[in-house]
Amino acid sequence: MGSRIASLALRIVFFAALLAVTALAIFHLAAALRETAGLGEDLPPSGQMVTTGDGVFFTRAKGQSARPQVLFAHGTAAWSGLWEPTLEAVAAAGYHAVAFDMPPFGYSEHAGDTNYARQRQALRLIALLETLGTKPIFVAHSVGAGPAAEAIMMRPDLVSGFIVVDGAIGLNAHETPKSLPFVLRNRGLRAALVAATAANPLLTKRFLQDFMHVKGAATPDIVDVLQRPMTRRGYTDAVAAWVPELLVPPRDAASTRPDNWRALTVPTAFIWGDRDTVTPPAQAETLHALVTGSQLLMLPGVGHIPQLEAQPEFQNALLVALEHVRR
Repeated sequence: MGSRIASLALRIVFFAALLAVTALAIFHLAAALRETAGLGEDLPPSGQMVTTGDGVFFTRAKGQSARPQVLFAHGTAAWSGLWEPTLEAVAAAGYHAVAFDMPPFGYSEHAGDTNYARQRQALRLIALLETLGTKPIFVAHSVGAGPAAEAIMMRPDLVSGFIVVDGAIGLNAHETPKSLPFVLRNRGLRAALVAATAANPLLTKRFLQDFMHVKGAATPDIVDVLQRPMTRRGYTDAVAAWVPELLVPPRDAASTRPDNWRALTVPTAFIWGDRDTVTPPAQAETLHALVTGSQLLMLPGVGHIPQLEAQPEFQNALLVALEHVRR
């Protein structure tokens, strides 16, 4: 009897594993069939490609170019299109609002070296800032804030201000180094898992809501915007190459070390949702305490993505922060 039960259990495990592998293969095939647009193809009607010394970036802008520039960096799996309402509000307030796509997301060029480590991303941002030559106020959200902070600490002369929105900085993370989970160390398996999850249009809304306190902000229109770049050729493989940057804190980054924030002389402000469970408000308070003269604006009842969860309140806070860093 016992041997029959063990045999049945083994069969169940085998068929479950077979189903899982088959599902992963189907999602990976679906991604390959969906991802057909090459670099510079099927671009949104507004926006342009900017060639730098370290890759090609897709950007979109609102307002007159002669006005003070505000440069926006997005967070995980997002792209510049998600900033559109904010760009319009900032432009209406008298700024030149520009958003760009952080590789590997959106319509920017995927990294040829497949290296998306924070320090490497910072070098790409430095190349973009040098090409623009505008000394913008840099606004960075979530995981976009890490490379932005790193770039600013390397080259503070390239910006005139820094605004962190619910930033995923990982302060002191280098003191407790982590490794990539074993199942994700195989590049092929990692790509298959990404195809079934992060690059799977069926799960976009669910993943977006996981970052939000105000779940209803994940409207069909917002989900549609997020999904548009998923037709880029090589999107799934590029995101798979980026995943270690999300899961493994950088060990040698300047921006995880408190002393480098204390030494920051660029005018700085922080905007945070007080219901953020991804990067809790205590992290904002710590960063604010480190940066002399910085401003902290806490938005009540808002989670990790305030620009979507509370658009008017966020836009008002952003305009206050812009005035602060311009003083």
